[in-house]
Amino acid sequence: MSDMDLVPLRRALISVSDKTGLVERARALADADIEILSTGGTLRALNDAGIAARDVSEVTEFPEMMDGRLKTLHPRVHGGLLGRRDNHDDRDAMSAHGIPQIDLLYVNLYPFEDTVARGADQATCVENIDIGGPAMIRAAAKNHAWVSVCVDGTDMDAVLASLKANNGSTTLELRTSLAAKAYARTAAYDSAISGWFADQLDQAAPDYRAFGGGLAQPLRYGENPHQRAAFYASAENRAGIATAQQLQGKALSYNNLADADAAFELAAEFDPADKAAVVIVKHANPCGVAVHNDLAMAYEHAFEADPISAFGGIVAMNKTLDAKTADQLVKIFTEVVVAPAVDEDALAILSAKSNLRVLTTGGMPSPGQAGWLTKTVAGGLLVQERDIGSITADELKTVTKRAPSEAELADLLFAWKVVKHVKSNAIVYAQNGMTAGIGMGQTSRLEAARLAVRKAEATAVENKWTDPRTQGSVCASDAFFPFADGLHAAAEAGATAVIQPGGSIRDDEVIAAADEAGIAMVFTGMRHFRH
Repeated sequence: MSDMDLVPLRRALISVSDKTGLVERARALADADIEILSTGGTLRALNDAGIAARDVSEVTEFPEMMDGRLKTLHPRVHGGLLGRRDNHDDRDAMSAHGIPQIDLLYVNLYPFEDTVARGADQATCVENIDIGGPAMIRAAAKNHAWVSVCVDGTDMDAVLASLKANNGSTTLELRTSLAAKAYARTAAYDSAISGWFADQLDQAAPDYRAFGGGLAQPLRYGENPHQRAAFYASAENRAGIATAQQLQGKALSYNNLADADAAFELAAEFDPADKAAVVIVKHANPCGVAVHNDLAMAYEHAFEADPISAFGGIVAMNKTLDAKTADQLVKIFTEVVVAPAVDEDALAILSAKSNLRVLTTGGMPSPGQAGWLTKTVAGGLLVQERDIGSITADELKTVTKRAPSEAELADLLFAWKVVKHVKSNAIVYAQNGMTAGIGMGQTSRLEAARLAVRKAEATAVENKWTDPRTQGSVCASDAFFPFADGLHAAAEAGATAVIQPGGSIRDDEVIAAADEAGIAMVFTGMRHFRH
C-alpha cells in the first residue's frame, strides 16, 4: 500500500435515522480530533451526549426547511463530498465558495422499507422516501478516491479500525469497498420504492423493474460446491424463511433454504385455526403432507406417506412445534424443521440432535398475499405474480354423473392445495387428509400418474401395508388431462374421485372415462403449473 492510498480523515458529516451505536462511534471520531457536521435529530443526540458537532446549516448558511425535506441539498455539502483533492480547479472552486472538504459521510436512509412493512398509509410512506441521503451517498461513493462513505454501523467500525491502524487515515481499498456497498444500498432502496409505487398503481409490467435486498446470510456455496451463493432478504413483508430465526443446528445451505421455503409455503395453505398441517419436502417437492387435529398425528401421517424420501428431508408445520411432535421428529435424520414457533419442551428434545437446524418464523405467510416472483433467463428476468389462486367447494363444477361425497370433497380440496406446490407435470393422490402418492416433474401427465402410483406401492411395502393407499383415494392434477389415459391410470390406482382444471379439447372423452369407471370428477377452471 502506497502513501497515495492513505487519506487523512479530518471532517465527517453524520446524519442517521438509525441511531444505534451513534454516540459511541461519534465520540471515537471526536476523540481523534475529527470535526463533526450533523443535522436535525442526529445533531441533538450528539449534543445531548456532550459531543461537539456543528449544524450543517452553519456551513450552508441556509436553515433546515420544509419539515426537514431540505437541509443537505446544497453546493457546500455536495461540493465538500465531490471535490477532488488533487484537482486544481476543484480546489480553487472550494476555496472561492467556502466549501469545506468532507472526508467521511455516515448516513443511513429514512426507514422506507420498515414503514411499508408496518402497513403505513401512502402519505407516511412517501414522507419516508429519503432524497438528500441517497444523493450524498452517491456523491461520496463517486469520490471514493478521497471520501469514505458509511451506510451502516459496521461500515463505521471498519473506518474507525482503519484510523487506528493507519495513524488517522483510511485506505483506498477500504474506501472502494465502502463505495461498492453504498451504491448497492441505494439501488436496493430505490428498488423498494419503485416496487411500492408499481404496487400502488397495480402495474404488472412497468417499463423498468428493480429488485433488491440486504444480505441476510452468506452461504458456503450454492446448489453445488463449485457455485458461489448468498441469501438476501427483500423488503417484502411476509413471514417465512427471510424472517426466520435459527435456534440451533449447522449453518443453513442454499438447498436448505430453498427446500424450507417450499415446505413452509405449502404448510401455509392450511389454516392453523382449522387443522394442524405438516409438510415434508425433498428437493423442493413435497413427499408427504398431512392434516390432523393433532400436530403429532399430522407429522406421523406425513412421514408414513413416503418414509423413504422423508429421510434427510425438510419438515414444516403451521402450528407451534410441541414436545409430542418433537419426540417423533428426532427418530430419523432430518435436515431442517421450520415452524412459526417452538415451545421450550420441544426445543429441549430437539437439542439432542445438535446438527438439526431449527427455524422459527414468528408467524405464517398468508397464501392469499400478493407478491412477485422472479426467475433468471439468459440476459433477463422473468417476473410473475405469486400463485395465490384458490378454490372453494362452491366454485367446483361437477362434470360427471356422480358427485363427490362429503369425504371425497374434503380430500379433493386437500389434494388441490398440495398439487399447487408440486413441480409440473404433477399428480397427487390423497386419502383421509394425507397424501398417498405424488408424481412430479414428469414430461407427460400419464407418467406423473404412474410415478405417483409406483411411489405409493413402494410406501406400502415400506410400511408393510396390504395395499397402497391410492386404493380409495382421490386424485388431483395440476393441469387438464389431455387424453383419457391419465384418467384410466387414476382409476387403475383405485382413485374414486378426481379434481382437475378442465379445458382440454378431449374433456368429453375424459368425462366419459370417469363415468365408465364410476369416478366423480370436478373441474376447477384453474391450473397450477409450477416449473
